[in-house]
Amino acid sequence: MNAAPTDAALYPARVMHRRHVKPIYRFVYRIFYVLVDIDRLDAIAARVRGFSVDRFNLASLRRRDFGDRSGNLRGWAEGVLAAHGLPLVGGRIRLLALPRLLGFGFNPISLWYCDDRHGTPRAVIAEVHNTFGERHHYVLASDAEAFSYEQTHIKNKCFHVSPFFDLEGRYHFTLTAPGARLRLAIHETRDDMPLMDATLAAERLPLTSRTLLVQGLKMPWMTLKVVAGIHWEALKLWLRGARYHPKPSPPNHESS
Repeated sequence: MNAAPTDAALYPARVMHRRHVKPIYRFVYRIFYVLVDIDRLDAIAARVRGFSVDRFNLASLRRRDFGDRSGNLRGWAEGVLAAHGLPLVGGRIRLLALPRLLGFGFNPISLWYCDDRHGTPRAVIAEVHNTFGERHHYVLASDAEAFSYEQTHIKNKCFHVSPFFDLEGRYHFTLTAPGARLRLAIHETRDDMPLMDATLAAERLPLTSRTLLVQGLKMPWMTLKVVAGIHWEALKLWLRGARYHPKPSPPNHESS
């Protein structure tokens, strides 16, 4: 029996958001991500029925949805990392993202797992989108040459996501390598006090025509529901008295 391809995987996931300040609030939803080697996108699309790159299908990825919208995924990622003193020189880059379903897509957060040419993990780029069409990239890296999944990676918040929090605070990222299980936790704090948690827990499946069809049938409007859910939960928070913060201008730098 041939081994399963290692250039792609599917991750059904459970996402939880918890607010720690009044009004206290918590909600959970289910989605599924795909993990793809960005240099193998066309080969993956040729192999997996129902999955396409840069064209309509049950599920698809568009290169221009990510990075700087140029469609040059590798060039953009290597440029960002080089600017942060992290040259890859042709290493593997894998992208974890929500696929477009029936043409509609939105990614609150995507993760770029970046290895150097020796196969050593060097960095993870957390690409964050808001519903205003803006994005920012938090570059997570360790002081040592290898990226540490045991380390909590702390970044100052500089990008508007929720109208019920301002830009004062810090993100604490903890994550695992994308193996049989995948975990991500983002803890937002201000002055060391917790404001919000967002967690993602997923189990790996092979990305095949069958597994994709099963997940697509379970959640055919997943990405549309993500956007609708964001606005619905925001309305409920507003009705509970959460303080509204007008949207500030986006940061003048695309990564931090």
